[in-house]
Order: sequence, then C-alpha cells, then structure tokens
Amino acid sequence: MDSGLLSGALNVRVVGSGDRVLVLSHGFGGDQSMWHCILPYLDANFKVILFDMAFSGKVDAKHFDFGRYNSLSAYATDLLTVLEELKVEKCVYVGHSVSGMVGCLAAIKKPDLFEKLILLCASPRYLNDEFYQGGFERGDVDALYCNMRSDYAAWVSGFAPLVVGVDEPSVVKEFSRMLMNMNPEIALAVARTIFESDVRHILCDVKTPCSIIQTAKDIAVPISVPYYMQCNLRGKSNSVDILDINGHLPQLTSPALLLQAFKNILGSWDSINGEASVMLAPTTVKI
Repeated sequence: MDSGLLSGALNVRVVGSGDRVLVLSHGFGGDQSMWHCILPYLDANFKVILFDMAFSGKVDAKHFDFGRYNSLSAYATDLLTVLEELKVEKCVYVGHSVSGMVGCLAAIKKPDLFEKLILLCASPRYLNDEFYQGGFERGDVDALYCNMRSDYAAWVSGFAPLVVGVDEPSVVKEFSRMLMNMNPEIALAVARTIFESDVRHILCDVKTPCSIIQTAKDIAVPISVPYYMQCNLRGKSNSVDILDINGHLPQLTSPALLLQAFKNILGSWDSINGEASVMLAPTTVKI
C-alpha cells in the first residue's frame, strides 16, 4: 500500500478472490491477526480486506491523534476512507466488539456502500443505567482505568483471561501479546472512549441489514444486548445468532462455530480442502 495513504498507515491487506468483498475489523486490544484462524476459509471465497485499527499496537503510535480519536466517529471516518482508497463499491462488513458500532456509524453515512453488517459481540453501550443492562457499573470502569494507569502489564494479565472467557492458555497468551503491543496511554484513552460511549440513539438510523452474532456468556456484552440492538436497528431482516460458547473472542476460541454462523448468514461457499467440511460441522451453533 502507498505509505502516503491511510491504507498504508493502517496496514491494509487485500487477500483472496471472489465477487463479494468482505471487510474484517477487529476490536479493542487486537490487531488484524485476530482473524488468522478463519481467514483461510474466507479468502478462498471472498475478496477479504483486513486492516489494523488506529489504536492497534501494529500501527505507528505517531498516527494516533488523541484529540481526533476521542469518539467512535473518527474510526468510522477511517473505515470509509480506506474503502474509498481501495475503490470498494459494495461490501459485507464484519465488526468485532467496538468495531461493530464503528460499522453502524459508517453505514449511516454511506448506506449504499454496505450490503450487510455482521456485528460480532458488539454493543452500543457498556455502562448500565436505569433501563439498560450494558454489563458494567460505573465503579467497574473507574477501577479498570485506575488499574491500567497504575500497572498496565498487571492489568493485562488479569484482563486478558476474563475477555477470552474459556480455559485456552494459548489464546490468553495471544491476546495478552496484542494488548502488550499497545501503547499504554493509547490503550487507556481508547478504553475511556469505548466505555464512555453511548450510541444507542444511532441504531434507529441504521438501515443496512444487520446480522448479530453473540456468544452465550461474554463478560463485555450481556445476552440481552443483541436483542436490544435487533429491536432498535431499522434494517430489513435483522437477525440474532447466539453461539453456545463463552468468551468475547470466538474468532480465536471457536473458529468453527463462527465460520458456520458466517455461512448461515452469507450463504454456502466452497471448502478449501477436505478438512473444511469437517471443521464447519453445523451442529454446534444455536441459531
């Protein structure tokens, strides 16, 4: 990529083939390597666009403008800029965690650009209030900020296993590595932006069809949230798929289940080898 373009700064990669364009956008603490378990099955059937969010440890910290990236709208602008640079006319967008709402904001600005939004473990608000269960009390997030400030490495060692949510030491190690790659000041600023955001009001402006995928037990997203989003999004044929697994990172802990959910949403595709049909056994996803 031309280093003078945003695509270069965000390490954009375009892989695979196919008539449909699939955009994969990772969440907080991650980078585009989050998708490595499922990418071989996707790029055999789609043209896949991957990139690192501006807060990722894979992006030069000099690119991160604290004043600009204090709202989710800046990330939506980045997404639209990248798609414009790549001359994308239509795509399916997969947004994990905070990237889910980034995709919603982008789709409001340019609805014709998005064929479908797949919102993976996404939430429009993480704080509880009187009539909404976001998953976190004010004291929880204030303590998180304090722990990130006082000893970032210690915070990572406690936070990563909670987010992974299952006994998968290799995944905890992988996610911990991604978190440790982040600049701690950037990580804290982004955490504040995410936890202080409330974009529930924009859901009614999202006219793009949305497919919501959520795990059954996720420390970051209560099970009520996907149904809340389904009720408030205005696209046709919005759906909720609940994966019968725990954790916030199904692309790393349960790639087979996630791929089957993608197949249910996007339609069948060709397997890349004999193992793929076994890996994508459909019996383990609750739809």
